[in-house]
Amino acid sequence: MPKYIMLSSLTDAGAQTVRKNPERIKEVNKDVEALGGKVVDQYAVIGEYDFVNVLEAPDVETVARISVELGSRGSVHIHTMAAITLDEFIARLK
Repeated sequence: MPKYIMLSSLTDAGAQTVRKNPERIKEVNKDVEALGGKVVDQYAVIGEYDFVNVLEAPDVETVARISVELGSRGSVHIHTMAAITLDEFIARLK
């Protein structure tokens, strides 16, 4: 299944939600699944973004819907990118 990298940064409202209910971060994974995707891996990071998520989704339209839905809640700003493994990338170069 195609993979996507989703970078997200919390808004002030999102930071307040996470502070009050840190488990909310993992609850969003269920929302992603309900929208047709799957969270494969997650990291909290320091810097421009607060979280890096690796998602699987059947197509770009599904991941676009996930990005718009999560972003429309007002708790995060999202930047999503398509990803391929290094082996796939090297194979395409040959």
